[in-house]
Amino acid sequence: MVELMKKKKFIGLIPVRLKSNRLPQKPLLDLFGLPMFVHVYKRAKFSKLLDDLIVCCDDLKIMKIAKKYDVKCVMTKQIHKNGTERIAEAYEKLGKKYDLIVDIQGDEPLLNPNHIDKVIQYHLLNFSADIILPCLKIKKHDKPSLVKVVKDSKGYVLYLSRSDIPYKFLNQKSFLLKHLSIISFKPISLQKFSNSKKTNLESIENIELLRALEINLKIKSFNLKGDSFSVDTNIDYKNAKKQLKKDRLLKIYS
Repeated sequence: MVELMKKKKFIGLIPVRLKSNRLPQKPLLDLFGLPMFVHVYKRAKFSKLLDDLIVCCDDLKIMKIAKKYDVKCVMTKQIHKNGTERIAEAYEKLGKKYDLIVDIQGDEPLLNPNHIDKVIQYHLLNFSADIILPCLKIKKHDKPSLVKVVKDSKGYVLYLSRSDIPYKFLNQKSFLLKHLSIISFKPISLQKFSNSKKTNLESIENIELLRALEINLKIKSFNLKGDSFSVDTNIDYKNAKKQLKKDRLLKIYS
């Protein structure tokens, strides 16, 4: 592993969009005195492998708050349909070359920085894959905001859905795999994704990585342990407050 990482560079990009349909100005929601996206940034800084970390925003309001908290930030266009397109623009703007680009969603304030390093390490060991998408085991959970992963015996992703798949027809004790929002891209693969138009399955499910599957990019997945969730609703927000209150990492960076 040490040999694989020699002379390689990794960047973490955090896409942050101000407007949200379900939670207005979601990135700025206060959690123990800090905006939510600042929690994500400060936690990601604990990664031992990232060489750089930048928030990719679409509004000057976020840019100003980022500066206040010493968060590196770059402005991107408001037209992007998803975070993957946003980080693709930001990466091109930076004009620097990295071996891997790690997409870290800005609405997971309980982000585990160790997961970032595990994703990078796994991608280095599985470099034939264009994209690495980790997942967590969950019980049956018919919640459309949770994207479920189906992979083959070698770890390659077959499909992603907001439905509970695979369907428990014979084995009621089986578990589901939840999409974890730390995604590693090869730069050339991210560019191919951003240069492609929105695809049919992506439009139906509103899952951006279905575009990657439809344009024949290879996505590989592996299981991580722990728990992390996106803040999409008021219930999620209240849960994040509850979980952060007993979080060890919060006491270090807040």
